Amino acid sequence: MARFISGRAVAVTFGVLALTLAGGGIAAAQTTAAKPAAQTGQPGARPAAPAGQPALTPAEAAQAKAALQEGASPSFVAGSTSFAVVSAAGVLVRGHDAVSTTKYGPGQYQVVFNHSLTRGGYVATIGDAADCCIPPTGQVSVAPRLGTPNGVFVQTFDSTGAAADRPFHLSVFTP
Repeated sequence: MARFISGRAVAVTFGVLALTLAGGGIAAAQTTAAKPAAQTGQPGARPAAPAGQPALTPAEAAQAKAALQEGASPSFVAGSTSFAVVSAAGVLVRGHDAVSTTKYGPGQYQVVFNHSLTRGGYVATIGDAADCCIPPTGQVSVAPRLGTPNGVFVQTFDSTGAAADRPFHLSVFTP
């Protein structure tokens, strides 16, 4: 009678089976405690993140419109970069073409420029508002300001993803 499986193949097969079962047992023995939402890495998992942008008040809309009318200044050139450096308190420290800032709540800011930002691109980073120093850790997100063609909405977060006041640098690239 012919041998179909050698002794060595049987030993390797049982070894692989034993390791597979042992690995599965270890995986089953891991704790099943759920990780906090901020650690899951899933989109939209930030705790305590504001649901959306605050409503635009008539006064803010009028201020943004006035800034647009003044925006026909010679300082703006199509295809240029505008920027703003904003403190954690929401104060406009310095900038180019930036007109005003508004702080709405923890980590929520609006930055208004003197020209339309439609079809533009926004980039922000956590950064110290002074001319020195290392900024606090955190995260930042930017979006067009709803109802304001010359505004940008900025949200800042601490390292865990909770809304927090952070200074930031914002660059706006317009075509």
